Amino acid sequence: MDIKSELNKTSGFGNLELLARQVVEGFISGMHKSPFHGFSAEFAEHKIYNPGESTKHIDWKLYAKTDRLYTKRYEEETNLRCHLILDNSSSMHYPAVKEHSVTDLNKISFSALASAAIMNLMKKQRDAVGMSIYSDDYEFYTGEKGSDRHHHMLLDQLNGVLDPALSKAEKKTATYKHLHLIAEKLKRRSLVFLFSDMLQDDVEQEQLFEALQHLKYNKHEVILFHTYSQEKEYDFKFDNSPRKFVDVESGTSINLYADNIRDIYTSAVETYFKNLQLRCAQYRIKYIPAVIEKGFAPILTTFLVERQKFI
Repeated sequence: MDIKSELNKTSGFGNLELLARQVVEGFISGMHKSPFHGFSAEFAEHKIYNPGESTKHIDWKLYAKTDRLYTKRYEEETNLRCHLILDNSSSMHYPAVKEHSVTDLNKISFSALASAAIMNLMKKQRDAVGMSIYSDDYEFYTGEKGSDRHHHMLLDQLNGVLDPALSKAEKKTATYKHLHLIAEKLKRRSLVFLFSDMLQDDVEQEQLFEALQHLKYNKHEVILFHTYSQEKEYDFKFDNSPRKFVDVESGTSINLYADNIRDIYTSAVETYFKNLQLRCAQYRIKYIPAVIEKGFAPILTTFLVERQKFI
Protein backbone atom coordinates (compact mmCIF):
# COMPACT_ATOMS: atom_id res chain seq x y z
CA MET A 1 0.00 0.00 0.00
CA ASP A 2 1.22 3.46 -0.88
CA ILE A 3 0.37 5.69 2.08
CA LYS A 4 0.28 8.85 -0.02
CA SER A 5 -2.17 7.49 -2.58
CA GLU A 6 -4.36 5.79 0.03
CA LEU A 7 -4.67 9.05 1.97
CA ASN A 8 -6.47 10.53 -1.01
CA LYS A 9 -8.81 7.55 -1.41
CA THR A 10 -10.14 7.33 2.12
CA SER A 11 -13.46 9.12 2.66
CA GLY A 12 -12.37 10.44 6.04
CA PHE A 13 -9.13 11.81 4.64
CA GLY A 14 -10.94 13.33 1.69
CA ASN A 15 -12.86 15.53 4.13
CA LEU A 16 -9.91 16.53 6.26
CA GLU A 17 -10.29 20.22 5.47
CA LEU A 18 -13.96 20.19 6.45
CA LEU A 19 -13.24 18.16 9.57
CA ALA A 20 -10.47 20.53 10.60
CA ARG A 21 -12.68 23.59 10.10
CA GLN A 22 -15.49 22.06 12.16
CA VAL A 23 -13.27 21.15 15.08
CA VAL A 24 -10.91 24.12 15.18
CA GLU A 25 -13.18 26.93 13.95
CA GLY A 26 -12.76 29.92 16.19
CA PHE A 27 -9.16 29.31 17.23
CA ILE A 28 -7.39 28.51 13.96
CA SER A 29 -6.74 32.22 13.39
CA GLY A 30 -3.27 32.99 14.60
CA MET A 31 -2.45 29.37 15.32
CA HIS A 32 0.56 29.49 13.00
CA LYS A 33 2.20 32.27 14.97
CA SER A 34 3.97 31.16 18.10
CA PRO A 35 4.46 33.47 21.07
CA PHE A 36 7.92 31.99 21.44
CA HIS A 37 10.88 33.05 19.38
CA GLY A 38 13.83 31.04 18.24
CA PHE A 39 16.19 30.92 15.31
CA SER A 40 14.43 29.22 12.45
CA ALA A 41 13.71 30.00 8.82
CA GLU A 42 11.18 32.83 9.05
CA PHE A 43 12.55 36.29 9.87
CA ALA A 44 10.53 38.33 12.39
CA GLU A 45 12.47 41.47 13.38
CA HIS A 46 15.78 42.98 14.50
CA LYS A 47 16.72 43.53 18.10
CA ILE A 48 19.71 45.31 19.63
CA TYR A 49 22.64 43.01 20.29
CA ASN A 50 23.54 42.63 23.98
CA PRO A 51 27.14 41.83 24.96
CA GLY A 52 27.53 38.18 25.84
CA GLU A 53 24.93 36.92 23.37
CA SER A 54 25.86 34.66 20.50
CA THR A 55 27.23 36.53 17.49
CA LYS A 56 25.86 33.90 15.13
CA HIS A 57 22.78 35.91 14.16
CA ILE A 58 24.25 39.41 13.98
CA ASP A 59 23.13 41.22 10.84
CA TRP A 60 26.51 42.39 9.52
CA LYS A 61 24.97 44.14 6.52
CA LEU A 62 22.88 46.28 8.83
CA TYR A 63 25.98 46.93 10.97
CA ALA A 64 27.81 48.24 7.89
CA LYS A 65 24.99 50.72 7.27
CA THR A 66 24.28 51.84 10.83
CA ASP A 67 27.49 51.09 12.72
CA ARG A 68 25.34 49.41 15.39
CA LEU A 69 25.00 45.71 16.22
CA TYR A 70 21.63 44.10 15.71
CA THR A 71 20.66 40.44 15.75
CA LYS A 72 17.95 38.87 13.63
CA ARG A 73 15.05 37.42 15.56
CA TYR A 74 12.98 34.68 13.97
CA GLU A 75 9.56 33.25 14.61
CA GLU A 76 9.51 29.69 15.76
CA GLU A 77 8.31 27.53 12.91
CA THR A 78 6.14 25.31 15.07
CA ASN A 79 3.53 25.67 17.76
CA LEU A 80 3.34 22.01 18.63
CA ARG A 81 5.72 19.12 19.01
CA CYS A 82 4.07 15.74 18.51
CA HIS A 83 5.59 12.27 18.81
CA LEU A 84 3.85 9.30 17.19
CA ILE A 85 4.57 5.87 18.68
CA LEU A 86 3.62 2.70 16.78
CA ASP A 87 3.52 -0.78 18.25
CA ASN A 88 4.79 -2.99 15.42
CA SER A 89 4.63 -6.35 17.21
CA SER A 90 3.14 -9.37 15.48
CA SER A 91 -0.27 -8.97 17.09
CA MET A 92 -0.63 -5.58 15.37
CA HIS A 93 -0.51 -7.37 12.00
CA TYR A 94 -3.81 -9.09 12.77
CA PRO A 95 -6.22 -9.78 11.13
CA ALA A 96 -4.34 -11.14 8.15
CA VAL A 97 -5.03 -9.25 4.91
CA LYS A 98 -4.15 -10.22 1.38
CA GLU A 99 -3.14 -6.69 0.44
CA HIS A 100 -3.25 -3.54 2.57
CA SER A 101 -5.86 -1.12 1.29
CA VAL A 102 -8.48 1.25 2.66
CA THR A 103 -11.14 -1.44 2.22
CA ASP A 104 -9.03 -4.16 3.85
CA LEU A 105 -7.25 -2.86 6.95
CA ASN A 106 -5.67 -4.64 9.87
CA LYS A 107 -4.39 -2.99 13.04
CA ILE A 108 -0.97 -1.97 11.71
CA SER A 109 -2.26 -0.54 8.41
CA PHE A 110 -5.00 1.33 10.27
CA SER A 111 -2.39 2.79 12.64
CA ALA A 112 -0.08 3.73 9.76
CA LEU A 113 -2.84 5.52 7.84
CA ALA A 114 -4.08 7.28 10.97
CA SER A 115 -0.52 8.43 11.72
CA ALA A 116 -0.11 9.69 8.17
CA ALA A 117 -3.37 11.63 8.47
CA ILE A 118 -2.21 13.27 11.70
CA MET A 119 1.08 14.14 9.99
CA ASN A 120 -0.81 15.80 7.14
CA LEU A 121 -2.79 17.94 9.57
CA MET A 122 0.41 18.87 11.37
CA LYS A 123 2.10 19.78 8.14
CA LYS A 124 -0.75 22.17 7.32
CA GLN A 125 -0.28 23.82 10.71
CA ARG A 126 3.55 23.85 10.43
CA ASP A 127 3.87 21.66 13.52
CA ALA A 128 6.81 19.35 14.20
CA VAL A 129 6.40 15.58 14.33
CA GLY A 130 8.68 12.78 15.47
CA MET A 131 8.16 9.04 15.44
CA SER A 132 9.09 5.84 17.24
CA ILE A 133 8.37 2.31 16.02
CA TYR A 134 8.98 -0.70 18.26
CA SER A 135 8.18 -4.36 18.76
CA ASP A 136 10.55 -6.55 20.74
CA ASP A 137 13.25 -4.16 19.52
CA TYR A 138 13.42 -0.39 19.15
CA GLU A 139 13.10 -0.34 15.37
CA PHE A 140 13.04 3.37 14.57
CA TYR A 141 13.31 6.76 16.24
CA THR A 142 13.51 10.30 14.98
CA GLY A 143 13.01 13.58 16.77
CA GLU A 144 10.44 16.24 15.95
CA LYS A 145 10.88 18.26 12.77
CA GLY A 146 8.57 20.04 10.36
CA SER A 147 10.39 19.95 7.01
CA ASP A 148 9.03 18.36 3.83
CA ARG A 149 12.02 16.05 3.67
CA HIS A 150 11.33 14.83 7.21
CA HIS A 151 7.65 14.34 6.38
CA HIS A 152 8.45 12.13 3.37
CA MET A 153 10.98 10.15 5.39
CA LEU A 154 8.31 9.37 8.00
CA LEU A 155 5.91 8.26 5.26
CA ASP A 156 8.58 5.86 4.01
CA GLN A 157 8.92 4.44 7.52
CA LEU A 158 5.15 3.96 7.74
CA ASN A 159 5.19 2.15 4.41
CA GLY A 160 7.96 -0.03 5.79
CA VAL A 161 5.88 -1.41 8.66
CA LEU A 162 3.40 -2.72 6.08
CA ASP A 163 5.94 -5.14 4.60
CA PRO A 164 4.05 -8.46 4.14
CA ALA A 165 7.03 -10.38 5.55
CA LEU A 166 6.51 -8.70 8.93
CA SER A 167 3.09 -10.32 9.32
CA LYS A 168 4.76 -13.74 9.38
CA ALA A 169 7.45 -12.84 11.90
CA GLU A 170 7.03 -13.67 15.59
CA LYS A 171 7.79 -10.36 17.26
CA LYS A 172 6.70 -9.91 20.85
CA THR A 173 5.66 -6.69 22.54
CA ALA A 174 7.99 -4.73 24.85
CA THR A 175 5.94 -1.57 25.17
CA TYR A 176 6.99 -0.69 28.70
CA LYS A 177 10.72 -0.95 27.94
CA HIS A 178 10.58 1.24 24.85
CA LEU A 179 8.26 3.84 26.40
CA HIS A 180 10.92 4.41 29.06
CA LEU A 181 13.52 4.92 26.31
CA ILE A 182 11.25 7.32 24.43
CA ALA A 183 10.56 9.28 27.63
CA GLU A 184 14.32 9.76 28.05
CA LYS A 185 14.76 10.85 24.43
CA LEU A 186 11.98 13.47 24.39
CA LYS A 187 13.66 16.53 25.85
CA ARG A 188 10.90 19.06 25.18
CA ARG A 189 7.24 18.90 26.16
CA SER A 190 5.30 17.07 23.46
CA LEU A 191 1.92 15.64 22.58
CA VAL A 192 2.48 11.88 22.50
CA PHE A 193 0.22 9.48 20.59
CA LEU A 194 0.59 5.75 21.19
CA PHE A 195 -1.00 3.29 18.73
CA SER A 196 -1.08 -0.14 20.35
CA ASP A 197 -3.44 -3.08 20.81
CA MET A 198 -2.20 -3.31 24.42
CA LEU A 199 -1.88 -7.07 24.16
CA GLN A 200 0.91 -8.33 26.36
CA ASP A 201 1.63 -10.58 29.34
CA ASP A 202 -0.26 -9.72 32.51
CA VAL A 203 3.01 -9.48 34.41
CA GLU A 204 3.92 -6.43 32.30
CA GLN A 205 0.74 -4.42 32.95
CA GLU A 206 2.10 -2.62 36.00
CA GLN A 207 5.39 -1.95 34.22
CA LEU A 208 3.49 -0.54 31.24
CA PHE A 209 1.70 2.05 33.33
CA GLU A 210 4.94 2.92 35.11
CA ALA A 211 6.37 3.72 31.66
CA LEU A 212 3.33 5.81 30.74
CA GLN A 213 3.73 7.61 34.07
CA HIS A 214 7.33 8.34 33.07
CA LEU A 215 6.04 10.25 30.05
CA LYS A 216 3.50 12.10 32.18
CA TYR A 217 6.16 12.93 34.78
CA ASN A 218 8.20 14.57 32.02
CA LYS A 219 5.23 16.87 31.31
CA HIS A 220 4.14 15.19 28.07
CA GLU A 221 0.47 14.81 27.21
CA VAL A 222 -0.20 11.15 26.44
CA ILE A 223 -3.05 9.82 24.30
CA LEU A 224 -3.50 6.07 23.92
CA PHE A 225 -5.20 4.97 20.71
CA HIS A 226 -6.21 1.47 21.72
CA THR A 227 -6.23 -0.27 18.34
CA TYR A 228 -8.31 -3.41 17.91
CA SER A 229 -10.80 -5.27 15.72
CA GLN A 230 -14.33 -5.06 17.12
CA GLU A 231 -15.45 -8.04 15.08
CA LYS A 232 -12.57 -10.46 15.67
CA GLU A 233 -10.99 -9.43 18.96
CA TYR A 234 -13.90 -8.01 20.96
CA ASP A 235 -17.05 -9.75 19.68
CA PHE A 236 -15.19 -12.98 18.71
CA LYS A 237 -17.24 -13.44 15.54
CA PHE A 238 -16.03 -16.78 14.25
CA ASP A 239 -18.20 -19.59 12.95
CA ASN A 240 -18.38 -22.79 14.95
CA SER A 241 -16.28 -24.94 12.68
CA PRO A 242 -13.18 -26.43 14.36
CA ARG A 243 -10.39 -23.86 14.31
CA LYS A 244 -6.77 -23.60 15.28
CA PHE A 245 -6.07 -20.31 17.10
CA VAL A 246 -2.42 -19.28 17.08
CA ASP A 247 -0.66 -16.76 19.29
CA VAL A 248 1.14 -14.77 16.60
CA GLU A 249 3.83 -13.53 19.01
CA SER A 250 4.78 -16.83 20.64
CA GLY A 251 3.63 -19.39 18.07
CA THR A 252 1.63 -21.43 20.61
CA SER A 253 -1.74 -22.70 19.41
CA ILE A 254 -4.99 -24.27 20.60
CA ASN A 255 -7.74 -26.15 18.74
CA LEU A 256 -11.34 -25.37 19.70
CA TYR A 257 -14.87 -24.49 18.65
CA ALA A 258 -15.62 -20.78 18.90
CA ASP A 259 -19.10 -21.27 20.41
CA ASN A 260 -17.63 -23.17 23.34
CA ILE A 261 -15.64 -20.22 24.66
CA ARG A 262 -17.32 -17.13 23.18
CA ASP A 263 -19.16 -16.11 26.36
CA ILE A 264 -16.12 -16.62 28.57
CA TYR A 265 -13.85 -14.86 26.09
CA THR A 266 -16.06 -11.79 25.54
CA SER A 267 -16.60 -11.41 29.29
CA ALA A 268 -12.84 -11.52 29.92
CA VAL A 269 -12.12 -9.03 27.12
CA GLU A 270 -14.80 -6.63 28.35
CA THR A 271 -13.33 -6.74 31.85
CA TYR A 272 -9.81 -6.18 30.52
CA PHE A 273 -10.87 -3.20 28.41
CA LYS A 274 -12.76 -1.60 31.29
CA ASN A 275 -9.77 -2.03 33.60
CA LEU A 276 -7.52 -0.51 30.95
CA GLN A 277 -9.77 2.55 30.67
CA LEU A 278 -9.88 2.91 34.46
CA ARG A 279 -6.10 2.75 34.74
CA CYS A 280 -5.71 5.35 32.03
CA ALA A 281 -8.15 7.62 33.85
CA GLN A 282 -6.22 7.06 37.08
CA TYR A 283 -2.97 8.19 35.45
CA ARG A 284 -4.64 11.00 33.48
CA ILE A 285 -3.90 9.37 30.15
CA LYS A 286 -6.52 9.98 27.48
CA TYR A 287 -7.93 6.68 26.27
CA ILE A 288 -9.43 6.50 22.76
CA PRO A 289 -10.82 3.24 21.31
CA ALA A 290 -9.35 3.01 17.80
CA VAL A 291 -11.65 0.39 16.29
CA ILE A 292 -10.38 -0.48 12.84
CA GLU A 293 -13.90 -1.11 11.48
CA LYS A 294 -15.13 2.36 12.53
CA GLY A 295 -12.81 4.59 10.51
CA PHE A 296 -10.47 7.45 11.30
CA ALA A 297 -12.77 10.25 12.48
CA PRO A 298 -12.21 9.55 16.22
CA ILE A 299 -8.43 9.75 15.76
CA LEU A 300 -8.46 12.96 13.73
CA THR A 301 -11.03 14.66 15.95
CA THR A 302 -9.02 13.71 19.05
CA PHE A 303 -5.85 15.12 17.54
CA LEU A 304 -7.44 18.46 16.69
CA VAL A 305 -9.12 18.80 20.10
CA GLU A 306 -5.96 17.82 22.01
CA ARG A 307 -3.91 20.19 19.87
CA GLN A 308 -6.16 23.05 20.88
CA LYS A 309 -5.84 22.17 24.56
CA PHE A 310 -2.08 21.60 24.35
CA ILE A 311 -1.05 24.93 22.83
